Amino acid sequence: MASWRVEFQSATRGFADLVAAVGPDQWELPGLGLWSVRELVGHASRSLSLIATYLGADRPPTLQPLADAVAYYRAVFAGTEADPEAKARLDESIAERGRQAGLALGHDPAGHVARLAREAEELVERTADDAVLVLAPGTMTLAGYLPTRTFELAVHGLDLARATGATVPATMQPSIAASCEIAGRLAAAGPLAAAALMLLTGRPTRSDERVSLI
Repeated sequence: MASWRVEFQSATRGFADLVAAVGPDQWELPGLGLWSVRELVGHASRSLSLIATYLGADRPPTLQPLADAVAYYRAVFAGTEADPEAKARLDESIAERGRQAGLALGHDPAGHVARLAREAEELVERTADDAVLVLAPGTMTLAGYLPTRTFELAVHGLDLARATGATVPATMQPSIAASCEIAGRLAAAGPLAAAALMLLTGRPTRSDERVSLI
């Protein structure tokens, strides 16, 4: 099995396990930023549900192919680094989709996520590496796109573990390792590469310098 498939499976199962561990009184706790735990889980669960949507979408002739996870994230956030208003609009649209996805989890969020995870795994298992997904910023093959979903599920899985006090499942280690690699490549391609390297090697950055990859 290709490594990116193993890593996606690691992220999917680890995230579903973390969601299953959320207590009934924890769903409305602070999750991440303005999101509650429910809304954080809703946002992350879109990484599972949208694979089928993007595989089945019509391809406009003007869309350009995106090679990998770094190209994907740079395309999604293109123009926002120098335009605070554009960044704020993008952040708010992401936040609102998370809120709506949280509502869509229904009365059994853990069961809903478990079903999405199972369906996503089954879909990926029967889909060819070179199958094309149609996204807003461009097109990607399944092999190129799935690492971005691994990244989202791993990072937000860690967010969820922090918010609820859960132990990160050992099954997530392959996805976390893969996400570290993507984060490093994103940092290297951005304007804060030097600051990110200093931070990763245990050296303090300036007090006014916040390292944010995406």
